[in-house]
Amino acid sequence: MQATSYTYDSETRAGSVLLDDGTPVEFDAAAFDAGGLRLLRPGQRVRIETEGKGASLRITLVTLQTL
Repeated sequence: MQATSYTYDSETRAGSVLLDDGTPVEFDAAAFDAGGLRLLRPGQRVRIETEGKGASLRITLVTLQTL
């Protein structure tokens, strides 16, 4: 799934993305670390992997979207 980086805190390595429908979804340090990134800037397109649905939707991986 693709999303757009919305927030990122380099100290906690956590943040949030916006899904293509505008829904914000938060991610934790474990999801950020799983993607092997060093930092993330607002507005970057990212690829995410998720678990669950609706209110229990959880991001398990955040990495840069490459074409």
